[in-house]
Amino acid sequence: MKVRMESDSIGTMAVPEDAYYGVQANRAQQNFHITGLKMSPDFLKNLALIKKACAIVNCEAGLLPADKAKAIEQAADEVMGGDFDNAFIVDPIQGGAGTSANMNMNEVIANRANEILGGKRGAYDRVHPNDHVNMAQSTNDVIPTAGKMTVISLMKPLTMELRRLERALYQKGIEFQDVIKMGRTQLQDAVPMTLGDTFLGYASMIHRCTARLETAGKEMHSINLGGTAIGSGINASSYYESHIAGRLSRLFGEYLTQADDLFDATENLDSFVEVSGALKACAVSLSKMSNDLRLLSSGPRCGLHEIMLPAKQNGSSIMPGKVNPVIPEVVTQAAFLVMGHDTTIAMAAEAGQMELNAFEPVVFYQLFESMTALTGAIQTLIDNCILGIKADKKHCAELEAGSVGIATALCPYLGYQKSASIAKQALRENRTVRDIVLSEGLMDADMLDKVLEPKKLAKSAPMSA
Repeated sequence: MKVRMESDSIGTMAVPEDAYYGVQANRAQQNFHITGLKMSPDFLKNLALIKKACAIVNCEAGLLPADKAKAIEQAADEVMGGDFDNAFIVDPIQGGAGTSANMNMNEVIANRANEILGGKRGAYDRVHPNDHVNMAQSTNDVIPTAGKMTVISLMKPLTMELRRLERALYQKGIEFQDVIKMGRTQLQDAVPMTLGDTFLGYASMIHRCTARLETAGKEMHSINLGGTAIGSGINASSYYESHIAGRLSRLFGEYLTQADDLFDATENLDSFVEVSGALKACAVSLSKMSNDLRLLSSGPRCGLHEIMLPAKQNGSSIMPGKVNPVIPEVVTQAAFLVMGHDTTIAMAAEAGQMELNAFEPVVFYQLFESMTALTGAIQTLIDNCILGIKADKKHCAELEAGSVGIATALCPYLGYQKSASIAKQALRENRTVRDIVLSEGLMDADMLDKVLEPKKLAKSAPMSA
């Protein structure tokens, strides 16, 4: 392999001759064999967009020659277009608070910009990674800003899927509004309800999850770009400081504002913790619902089997005909992933010292994965499970009629003590509550029919979109 020699403050090392990355990315690749994965494509696109915005503003300030600025802009556009994906070689988990990721981007853009201006890769005589591509910037304001932009980018498909899930659950709630079933508390028979109310309850829960995420996501629009190393704005012009957020907003297509306190915005990661917390709450809710779906569909002969989930694949390599609830299962696994990531993010945010948190890379790695995993889990939950759920209306009615939970409705007429005695007798003698009440002459048949009428017992909650 042909190589070129590049130097940095550590020394000189060989870099593949045709590489768009440089010596600093090369060192990072050797130092950080952690996950074996690539940095998030969305993160890299947003990082390149920042470089483009900075070049434009520095040119407007008269500090970056127009030809260099145009070359940097073109190179950044090409990076965003995916032309140099293989040139980003740094592991997403890295020491240095993201310096390696920042320099990987600076080197790629600088090398491509040098080519555009007629130079060679690795020469940096026309466009330098630090002096030009990184002008008026620091890793410490560029990386957090790219992180927030990426959360904003990933939030869109996530909230879209959540809204789609809410609609799907609501429609199932309407569809199942006339299906009477037994409610359960502590997995024991409670009182009758409708299957529709179960799904409408899920829809309300998902609506709340979406609102919580959107609220947490608002803080992502406050960025520290312009604060450079620690928030003081050293090496950045006053023009740059006052214009960079607006320029980046226009390029990004989302409103971004420079934080009121750049020192705070540079050293503290609590806004990312808040987003992660909202993701965890959403994951917990999704997993709880998925557990319910597995229980309600258990069987088909020896479980509850009040609902039927779509059959998606064989459930066993040894048991013929077995079909497992694989979609709720995968949703719960994604939820576990998010919950674990939330712990990591909280620990990393807490572990920062003084004017910078060195552990941003793992925060972003875990946060981006949480958002991506939840989006995919919700998508398959809707398309491969929720939309195809059917109710076993007859079985639900049989379970409700045979349950001792309906004895609760007798309390206003016979009192708690007598109603409890009837329930225990029904269980002991394997009889129905209705049969015992009639046989003991405690109520006449017409009155009992009214008291135990399933729809009256269910008392469906008002439906709302």
